[in-house]
Amino acid sequence: MITLGHYLVLSVAIFTVGTIGFVVRRNLLVVLMSIELQLNAVNLALVAANRFHPASHAGQVTAFFIIAIAAAEAAVGLAIVVSFFRLRHTVRTDEADRMRH
Repeated sequence: MITLGHYLVLSVAIFTVGTIGFVVRRNLLVVLMSIELQLNAVNLALVAANRFHPASHAGQVTAFFIIAIAAAEAAVGLAIVVSFFRLRHTVRTDEADRMRH
């Protein structure tokens, strides 16, 4: 039997992979994918909690809004990456840091 704890452990593992990818990697596309992993880990935790405590559908509704926000974030983030690539011919975050100077 799969319990809520199993889902939460999986959610924490996915969130940890996303956090490590966000902190360690220097490619803007990988950073965006890592943020998406983190958002999906939160969605998994919300839906799992809602499955085991079905009194209200607050977890599913919140997960739906997070999915909508993630789609908007991906669209805007990819547009910024494409613009940055056209300007600098790279997608490394180190090059984006140099744009301040």
